[in-house]
Amino acid sequence: MTQPGARHVPVLFEVAMEFLRVQRNGTYVDCTLGLAGHAEGIVRRLGPAGRLIGFDRDPEALGLAKERLDRVCAELGSQAPQVTLIGEAFSRVTEHVEAKSADGLLGDFGVSSLQLDEARRGFSFQADGPVDMRLDTRSGLTAGQVVNEMSERELANLIYEYGEERRSRTVARAIVRGRPVTSTVQLARLVASAVPPMKFGQIHPATRTFQALRIYVNRELDEIGALVEAAPQLLKPSARLVVICFHSLEDRICKDSIREGAQHGIWKILTKKPVTAGEEEKDRNPRSRSAKLRAAERTERQATGNRD
Repeated sequence: MTQPGARHVPVLFEVAMEFLRVQRNGTYVDCTLGLAGHAEGIVRRLGPAGRLIGFDRDPEALGLAKERLDRVCAELGSQAPQVTLIGEAFSRVTEHVEAKSADGLLGDFGVSSLQLDEARRGFSFQADGPVDMRLDTRSGLTAGQVVNEMSERELANLIYEYGEERRSRTVARAIVRGRPVTSTVQLARLVASAVPPMKFGQIHPATRTFQALRIYVNRELDEIGALVEAAPQLLKPSARLVVICFHSLEDRICKDSIREGAQHGIWKILTKKPVTAGEEEKDRNPRSRSAKLRAAERTERQATGNRD
């Protein structure tokens, strides 16, 4: 029987490991465990004095990540590092990781294959399910509540801001007229009715709207902003920050924060341009096509508190 996550191959895995530069006795923070693909790579590079701290606010993902990492640690035996998993949003990282204690911090943003492939989670417009989209299903508004209760104007603004959808007003009008919206397939059809037919090779017309709702429901941009702002406090001198983004809004937050930090002597930028997947990886994993990796190294200057 195939174990959950056993076939999961994380995006830009080798590049991420290269930039993290995992030290055998180091402490590393994986802020987005998902199915623990990157986390397993870190654990296998650590030794018994090393430590991995992992975050995921999705209880199901956290459980599967724990199973996978437990198996890896059992395989490593006495050489296994300490693994601590935390079922909270990664924006709360400063509550669980001591200042200047980490040798590396990884953030692989967006949703995992686990969430996209499960129709009942409501992230995908390709399979019918409830309009949920929450990463943490224990609390917060669902996307269904948003599309059924927001005013047309508020919904249009949300879709434009978080989905960068130029036809946001037309889309919002179609959704409001189609209420109540009870399934992802219904929502996708309403969106598709408001935009021109797709041409070959174009993204599905519902992609941007679903992205906007997911980002809004999970406060994803606020979470990412809080993390990259906190990263310099958590990392040792010469420690590394590696982030993988899947759309322009995420990438803009990370790029701007790292550049601003570099101007103040906090970061040494390791990737002048974002690293993207090669053709082989894109063919093997279509979700890697939009991935952009950025990396930076914390400087000594920030460690001494000197900042102009």
